[in-house]
Amino acid sequence: MNRPQPSWDDLRVLLAVHRGKSFLAAGKALGVATSTVARRIEALEASVGRPLVHRGNGGTKIDADALGLVALGEQMEHGFEALRRGPSAERITGTVRVSASEGFMRALVRVLANVRAKHPALLLEVASESRFADLARREADIGIRIARAATPTLVEKRLGRMSLAVFGARSYLERRLPGGRLNRDDAARHEWVGFDRALARLPSEEWTRAYGAKRFVLRGSSPAALEEAVVTGMGLGILSEAQGAALGLVRVHTETSPPPVDVFLAFHRDAKRTPRVRVVLDAIEAELHGLIG
Repeated sequence: MNRPQPSWDDLRVLLAVHRGKSFLAAGKALGVATSTVARRIEALEASVGRPLVHRGNGGTKIDADALGLVALGEQMEHGFEALRRGPSAERITGTVRVSASEGFMRALVRVLANVRAKHPALLLEVASESRFADLARREADIGIRIARAATPTLVEKRLGRMSLAVFGARSYLERRLPGGRLNRDDAARHEWVGFDRALARLPSEEWTRAYGAKRFVLRGSSPAALEEAVVTGMGLGILSEAQGAALGLVRVHTETSPPPVDVFLAFHRDAKRTPRVRVVLDAIEAELHGLIG
């Protein structure tokens, strides 16, 4: 029995469901009823002969096998947009989602501001999170991260290596460490700030404990909170050299240094085929590479 071929209308609805995470949001984006969205998804599933979208209390979940159709829908969408514009210079439109930890947000937003100044029709979303967004399932288009995912569907390009050091506020050093030098035997006498136990296996956290730190007056999952704690003089903490300098903190000399951190730019293998993602990727790679080292 011959199945009907997927239509652009069906792919457009699948794309809206993927972006909106629910049939209701997809219907609002397309200006149609939720029942229409459901019918188009059913028609698409019938044409490919398998389920593509799973509905639950937490919203919809796109099957991994459907991501190829999502990418096809995005390419067709861009093609129709280009056709409507005619042979004029390429106009970058649509939304690009970037996932990164808080520590990269200030630099990232500066990059994105420059991109949007050149492409004012581009829309941008940033997700600050401690867990990695699943780029293979298109939870985000681009990720900036400090570990490899080792997933064959992703490209991971090394942006650089961040050097880390112990920093403290000038007020803290004047009170507790006037010489600015911290020997391993003295680390247990000082106040520290660090990540919570969920992130205790980070190399920097393991180094801190191995160096002798014991009294953690503040733990958390937010890099911004830990930065602020060091700035206010609550205790010593590990930051990148660039962060410490930007915050006006004093670098503490230690017998050994925390291990450096490699930073990677991650994206789906098909992402560079989408012009709006490509321009953001190129800007991040060009501008952050110099900042990270």
